[in-house]
Amino acid sequence: MRPVIFFALFFWGFTWKTAGQQPVKESYGVYRFLDDEPGRRGLQGRDAGVAAQNGMVASAHPVASAVGAEILRKGGNVIDAAVAVKFALAVVHPAAGNVGGGGFLLYRDKSGNAVTLDFREKAPAKSHKDMYLDREGNPVEGLSLRGALASGVPGSVAGIWEAHRKYGSMSWSALIQPAIDIARQGVVLTGREARGLNAIRGELDRLNPGSGYYRRADGKSWEPGDTLRQAELAATLRRIQVRGRNGFYKGRTARLLVRQMRSGGGIISRKDLRRYAPRWRAPVTGSYRGNRIITMGPPSSGGIALVQLLRLSEAYPFGRWGWSADSTIRVMIEAERRVYADRATYLGDPDFVKVPVAGLVSQPYLDERWKDFSFEKASESRNIRAGSLPGYESSETTHFSIADRDGNAVAVTTTLNGSYGSGWVVRGGGFLLNNEMDDFSIKPGVPNMFGLVGNRANAIAPGKRMLSSMTPTILERDGKLFMVVGTPGGSTIITSVYQTILNVVDHGMTMQEAVNAFKFHHQWLPDKTVFEQGRFSDAVLEKLQQGGYILERQKGTIGRMDCIMIRPDGTLEGASDPRGDNTSAGF
Repeated sequence: MRPVIFFALFFWGFTWKTAGQQPVKESYGVYRFLDDEPGRRGLQGRDAGVAAQNGMVASAHPVASAVGAEILRKGGNVIDAAVAVKFALAVVHPAAGNVGGGGFLLYRDKSGNAVTLDFREKAPAKSHKDMYLDREGNPVEGLSLRGALASGVPGSVAGIWEAHRKYGSMSWSALIQPAIDIARQGVVLTGREARGLNAIRGELDRLNPGSGYYRRADGKSWEPGDTLRQAELAATLRRIQVRGRNGFYKGRTARLLVRQMRSGGGIISRKDLRRYAPRWRAPVTGSYRGNRIITMGPPSSGGIALVQLLRLSEAYPFGRWGWSADSTIRVMIEAERRVYADRATYLGDPDFVKVPVAGLVSQPYLDERWKDFSFEKASESRNIRAGSLPGYESSETTHFSIADRDGNAVAVTTTLNGSYGSGWVVRGGGFLLNNEMDDFSIKPGVPNMFGLVGNRANAIAPGKRMLSSMTPTILERDGKLFMVVGTPGGSTIITSVYQTILNVVDHGMTMQEAVNAFKFHHQWLPDKTVFEQGRFSDAVLEKLQQGGYILERQKGTIGRMDCIMIRPDGTLEGASDPRGDNTSAGF
């Protein structure tokens, strides 16, 4: 990567304009820039990925990555390491790591066999499609986001237990022990974790009065280097260690969770917990420039959307045009616009609605969707609708990647939804619950917290899993493991994974360069392209504006990738995002 030219802090409170063009909205943020010579493409921080020969873990926290790498070093397989990393993240990364959330797991063995596990949260039995609407049929602000009613039935523990039951090799007890030790002895807070806990402190106090959760004993603000101890969470993890999934869905933990629900008007019951079950599902597959794509199917929208994006892109020579060319950007924005329109209409829980997977990724359908594309002028989202499929029947996240030298790999994306989920802590259990109910379509056409709109396919129903954007993905090249990719980021997950793949395959970046590279995002509605400062040159901004594109600088950053690539010599390259505390560890 290029040398650093300057380090800058930007606290923007003004509007930047290109002469004669509409303004580009700006937010504030902290960025580190590389030089502005041709080839400047991303954040500086980790110029080279972590290299290893035998095994690699890339996750959101250095402690969790170290825990997973140690499991691999001891002879555990990638699923064993995933179990240990998942529970470690529940301790060291409370904003998104969890036992009270859910997610998706993609596993590929060394022979190329791939399976996915859906442990997405479910709507409780007492839920109904109008539960967040007032008497006039309008959404009640915040009801699906904070407090007891915002939570779906958690799936994380059941999902990880099921993955270990089927594919694990080490004892369950040994894999949970590191997380218990960290919770009891404490984790040293990074600057980012300290700022996050300080920022959420008032909200947690409001929702959990008198509990003292995630507060310093002296009431002062957290500082980097402080130690966070979580005795109640350690006890919850101990019950899970001893009784497996029953240590969460039955017994004391279940009683504590249901008691917490009742105290705040929540509707998750003991029966909801007992009945929760993860689902093994077939992966969504496709290809891009000769590379096989293996990714997650519904109720994640991520895999279908990713394959659609790549197929719409394949006809264009991005590598020849260049990473920063406005022609490259136009194709990518217009592909994203159309794919997110499809997402809003067709995607939902396949156990409840028919999701036309084959139709959505078919080339004839995508060709029809692309007929109104023009290099001359931006499409208007108000004129873009989902395509027509004959026979169709309507009806804060964290990611980690693990791979070994034999070609076994796992990609796991798991979430509480918003940062710190519902903000509702289970008293006596020491863990946060999710606010995933907001990922349902509360009312057709009404956006969720990420601005995504939905329709009947994603309406609330008892026992139904809410739609997700999580996109754990594995790529093969010439039949061998090539990349393991994923990220948090709400609605930006899909576009971040898409762009990271293009960065490697089309633009010849290393895995770390691809992760560092600045990103942008369009999701159909609202009709705008948000982008990280540095993604577009002034000249490209002007060209895009002249073509009618609405542009807005992103507040903060987009995506926090944790990826692995197999280099031509067989070395594993772990690439973790400098936008966060993300860290790769290998041996």
